[in-house]
Amino acid sequence: MMGGTSLCLPAIVVLLLQCSPSAPVTVTTDKPKVEVEEFKDAKLSCIFQTERDPDPRIEWKKKGKDVSFVYFGNQFRGPFEGRANITGATVTLHRVTQKDAGEYRCEISASLDDVKLGETNITLKVLVPPQNPSCEIPSSAVTGSGVKLRCWDHQSIPPATYYWFKDDLLIRPPSHSNASYLINAQTGVLEFKSVSREDSGLYSCQASNGVGSPKMCEAKRMTIEDVNVAGVVTAVVVVCLIITVCGCGGVVLRRNGFFSQGHRGRSNGNYIPPPQEPQDFKHTQSFML
Repeated sequence: MMGGTSLCLPAIVVLLLQCSPSAPVTVTTDKPKVEVEEFKDAKLSCIFQTERDPDPRIEWKKKGKDVSFVYFGNQFRGPFEGRANITGATVTLHRVTQKDAGEYRCEISASLDDVKLGETNITLKVLVPPQNPSCEIPSSAVTGSGVKLRCWDHQSIPPATYYWFKDDLLIRPPSHSNASYLINAQTGVLEFKSVSREDSGLYSCQASNGVGSPKMCEAKRMTIEDVNVAGVVTAVVVVCLIITVCGCGGVVLRRNGFFSQGHRGRSNGNYIPPPQEPQDFKHTQSFML
């Protein structure tokens, strides 16, 4: 009996191995989202394990409007040729730019395995530090008027946050709702509801997005001036005098008949036609024989 049992054990083990489900090819990544600063290297990890195939086929593709090959046939393709390398199935892209941003797919094809294909996706985001922002700062304004200062940088990724400075001192967001100014750190707008002479100064704006160093635009001076009441009154008086003189002159001319029909007729009554030349007179005569 013991001998018969010992002979059955190897057969049972073989049978169990044959009946056990096969492990499919597995493909994973240890970092599905990669963020890297522009012009630096980006590592796209791809980790795989096959059932039997010791040398599976490795392919990398980049998704977009169309799917394009990154790595195929044991070499890099297109814009990645000469600026990328692969270790195992992990790819490193050198000096990435905004054109490299997007979704990548690592595919492993194991022809000797029962489950022959596995894949994983990695998203690459290329970060761009802020550039020197553009600033719109009026050179002057009158007291009591509303004024907007604008600052923007359309290149930074993620979008920049903006900070305003007056005479090299940070302008902090107002702490109460009835403040004389408003700051929108996302749009870069500094708005004065009603400026006063105290708002005169040297203004500049800083853009920052946590990538690289913050950048600042060139400072510009804004001068707030009082309204010239005397000048406005003088201009009004001069305009009124001109209108009065023109009106009185028109009345006088009308009373003297300058604009009447008779006056225009008399002006043409003294017209004397030029005398006819003798030769012209000859041509107008009739002669009878």
